Amino acid sequence: MKFGTKVLHAGIAPDPSTGAIMTPIFQTSTYVQETPGKHKGFEYARTQNPTRTVLEENLAALENAKYGRCFSSGMGATDAVIKLLTPGDEVICTHDLYGGTYRLFTTIYRNYGIVFKFVDLQDVEAVKKAFNPKTKMIWIESPTNPMMRIVDINAMVNIAKTYHSWVCVDNTFATPYLQNPIDIGADIVVHSVTKYISGHSDVVMGAVITDDKALDDKIGYIQNSAGAIPGPNDCFLVLRGIKTLHIRMDRHCENGSKVAHFLKDHPSVDEVFWPGFKEHPNHQVAKKQMRQFGGMISFTLKEDHINVAFKLMEKLKFFSLAESLGGVESLIGHPASMTHASIPKEERLKSGLTDSLIRLSVGIEDIDDLIADLAQAIEV
Repeated sequence: MKFGTKVLHAGIAPDPSTGAIMTPIFQTSTYVQETPGKHKGFEYARTQNPTRTVLEENLAALENAKYGRCFSSGMGATDAVIKLLTPGDEVICTHDLYGGTYRLFTTIYRNYGIVFKFVDLQDVEAVKKAFNPKTKMIWIESPTNPMMRIVDINAMVNIAKTYHSWVCVDNTFATPYLQNPIDIGADIVVHSVTKYISGHSDVVMGAVITDDKALDDKIGYIQNSAGAIPGPNDCFLVLRGIKTLHIRMDRHCENGSKVAHFLKDHPSVDEVFWPGFKEHPNHQVAKKQMRQFGGMISFTLKEDHINVAFKLMEKLKFFSLAESLGGVESLIGHPASMTHASIPKEERLKSGLTDSLIRLSVGIEDIDDLIADLAQAIEV
């Protein structure tokens, strides 16, 4: 089944009770049992919900995997994965990491004896040196947030196998349409479903996907025990958004390419970080493991001052200044004070995340309007 068919049909069937073509919203907290312990597969809505089950099966199919679990946010999904570990375990992470993930790792789970090592995952030799028998997981973002670094997932898998470690890939930026880490050998894929998968800036949700039954059983146990589940209405909205994921992503990628080239040619722009450029580090890896290069772009100005960056963002009309990404509308953000504010400045600077760095989530508007908006906002 091709991707454009999967988004509409994988794990989805007309409702057997009514024939409704859209999966119903099962807005219930519990289910009637015939006798104690005898039921129709559903007992209590924290444990199972029919709307959520359809979404989980659909998401798993999009990642070419067998099992999926949905959570109330992307951070809830990340939290569930880290709960697979025990005190003394070590995790190797990309040093260019989403701020919320960094905060969870360094201020919550370090208190429980889990060790996190932040390494440039583009440096394969540095990754090999960081591994030891206590390493139980490698945490990858590719492209990374916000520097758009590309990590060679296959190379990381080969290293991890030596130590029998799990490989977890946050695939939020790429989506299952552009990249499938399970096919490359990853054990776990995490998504902030809030972003491209939902695609309409109206849902907060996360997902954990795997092809390993034993891992899924553990994640499912955590999901039920900790209870960070999404409601059925949110699941319905995500199912609705997924139906156009491939169409939206094509437009995000098309617009993203044009915006990236516009910025690259602009006399006031210094650096543009976008994996589609031939000179982008690991561009050849991106070509190998991605189908297109996405609609996320970061850039800096030649006048490298935070006030200049703020002034630019305040002048925009179609790029809205807001947290998040991946919606149909274009967004602009300032990572240092917004999405990555929880990372100490000295740590941010190590990965190139300066105070004047600007991040774009290029939407699906008419490209001429987006280019004109950027042109009027960037001073020459």
